[in-house]
Amino acid sequence: MARICLFPGTFDPVTLGHVDIINRALPLFDKIVVGIGLNTSKAPMFTAEQRLNWIEEIYKDEKKVEGAIYEGLTIDFCKTIDAHFILRGIRYVSDFEYEKTIADANRTLDRSIETIFLTGEPKYTSVASTIVRDIIRNKGNASPFLPDLVYQSLSNIYK
Repeated sequence: MARICLFPGTFDPVTLGHVDIINRALPLFDKIVVGIGLNTSKAPMFTAEQRLNWIEEIYKDEKKVEGAIYEGLTIDFCKTIDAHFILRGIRYVSDFEYEKTIADANRTLDRSIETIFLTGEPKYTSVASTIVRDIIRNKGNASPFLPDLVYQSLSNIYK
């Protein structure tokens, strides 16, 4: 059985923190699906298609990573793609408390799907999409927080 993992999130935008977690998870799984979840309670800054494009471009040479857009429960999408693992990045203890609650709910819904937590590299703990969006909105320099490809595409949009 292939070890397929879903890394769900909004990725609005894709940050160096996201890339760090994906890259460090590569040896653990046969395939990582970066799932861009459509959340009706959030108003994203970037379209789901743009976020998917970033993932596909960043990982165009890595056959183990693919992107997808999904709606609904993450656990249901896992079943759709035959993923038995959910990957989550943890920056702070407060992240763990929140993520553990979700992992416990997912385990109740389907005991065959396990959540795996990876802690972010210390240099990326301050990297949060919310902060990056605020920097972008206020025309600040978001380059220290973003993969070059994402930053360059934003530079073209927000000249």
